[in-house]
Amino acid sequence: MPDEVELAIVTMALDALDGAADRLVGILAKYVVVSRGQPGCRNMDLCQSATTPGRFVVIQKWDSPEAQRAHFDSSEMVEMAQACDGLLARMPAIDLLEGLSAHDLA
Repeated sequence: MPDEVELAIVTMALDALDGAADRLVGILAKYVVVSRGQPGCRNMDLCQSATTPGRFVVIQKWDSPEAQRAHFDSSEMVEMAQACDGLLARMPAIDLLEGLSAHDLA
C-alpha cells in the first residue's frame, strides 16, 4: 500500500483595483511560475474569475503543511506581496484547505 500523502492546498483570491488588473495579473503570473519550483510544491495555478471582473485566484498544492508554511515566508511570496501594493481593492482572501480527496492524476 502506498504511503499516505498529507497535502496542503491554499487558495488566494485577489481583487484588482479598477484599471490595475493587467498589472496585477503580470505580477501573479510571475509569482506562480517562479514558485512552482519551490521545495514541496506539487502544483500552482493562476485562474481568473468568470463571475467577478478583476478577481484572480491562485491555487496551490503542497506536499505538506510545513512546505506550504515555508513558502509563505519565502522571498517569492514577499516579492509578490510587495509588488501588489496599491493594486488591490481589498486584502486577499487566503484559505488553507485539507485535501480530503485531492490527488494527482499523473
